[in-house]
Amino acid sequence: MELPITSTSTVAVAPPAGQAVAATGKQVAAGMLRLAFIDNIRWVMIILVVSMHAAVTYSHLGSWYFMENTPVSKPEVFVFGTYQAWLQSFFMGFLFFIAGYFVPKAYDTKGAGKFLRDRAVRLGLPLLVFVFILQPVSVWCIYLFDRPGLDISFGQLYSNYLRSGRWIGGTGPLWFCEALLLFCVGYTLCRLAGRWFVLPVRTREGLSVPRNRTIWGLVAVLAGLSFVVRIPWPNGTSFYNLQFCYFSQYVLFFCVGTLAYRGDWLRQFTVATGNYWLRAALIGGMALWLGNIVLGGALQGEFAAYQGGWHWQSLIECCREQLAGVGLSLFLLVWFRERFNRQGAVARFFSANAFAVYVFHAPVLIALGKCLTRWHGPLLVKFVALTALAVGLTYLLSALVLRRTPLLKKIL
Repeated sequence: MELPITSTSTVAVAPPAGQAVAATGKQVAAGMLRLAFIDNIRWVMIILVVSMHAAVTYSHLGSWYFMENTPVSKPEVFVFGTYQAWLQSFFMGFLFFIAGYFVPKAYDTKGAGKFLRDRAVRLGLPLLVFVFILQPVSVWCIYLFDRPGLDISFGQLYSNYLRSGRWIGGTGPLWFCEALLLFCVGYTLCRLAGRWFVLPVRTREGLSVPRNRTIWGLVAVLAGLSFVVRIPWPNGTSFYNLQFCYFSQYVLFFCVGTLAYRGDWLRQFTVATGNYWLRAALIGGMALWLGNIVLGGALQGEFAAYQGGWHWQSLIECCREQLAGVGLSLFLLVWFRERFNRQGAVARFFSANAFAVYVFHAPVLIALGKCLTRWHGPLLVKFVALTALAVGLTYLLSALVLRRTPLLKKIL
């Protein structure tokens, strides 16, 4: 498929001299280098998406359909908070970067009209499936577990859902498709307007791979924008399920992805660059994280200042988040390219079913989470178990049912 989150990743480039690549002789001869590592990054990020929602189920940090009503100890809050904050710093922005990378080629090949029609189908149809089917089903799952003798039918609940207008924000995890569709529309408008930052269609000139000082500048811009945006829209707020507090990164990562295609950056970032940014993310980011926790009031249970507004805690958190986001994304990009740029049977299975897992994991995760409420085990252990069960069951559901269903397999 050509959907950015599920497509087979290919790009018309020639491999640099002396560099080993995971491509067949036929692909190289045809000038098409398979970027298998991009496919692998996608399915790994989607598993992390499932793990994030499983973590919210038990940590109560964030927003999800169902959160188990079990007290969370301070050590558990710290572990969950660290995991979720660091994961949030890069995983969705990384997906927007990858999606942006494939947009210029699709636009160049298809033109504005066909490009938008294709995106409307490949992003819009899964979004509609979720809004009008999976969202009400997910809510109904909660009703069935909480109130077995419910005196309202699914038809009544669905009718209320439509008449109340709640479906407008009923995008669930598919807010990503909604946002990406809007970004593609914005890209198209910029291309049609001929803005200076949209380079001529075929050129790669003037787009040398960015140096570290340029990347540090990106981190600073992202941190500043995030801080400003979180004054009116702090963490925890949303507009019809769009959390604007994170959109500074999403928009810029998408834009950088389009430039990365023009400059062929994915193959030009060196291993040394990846390692440098891993150190920057872990050492600098962890120093900011721990210092902010100790000095900012988190140990006393004061969390509001971290969420946004004119607070130094929010500024430090924005700096930590963007340093970690850029650093970890760069490292993972290089690491996957060097170590995981091929696919065997297992990786192909995970890659082929990844988008279906992304679309359909919500009701599965909710149902499994509800079933696990009878198990009074340690919350961190339950988190790992719920993640593993949800990933395994949703992948099986995708492979055995969803992607074999005639209508669904065309969009999954």
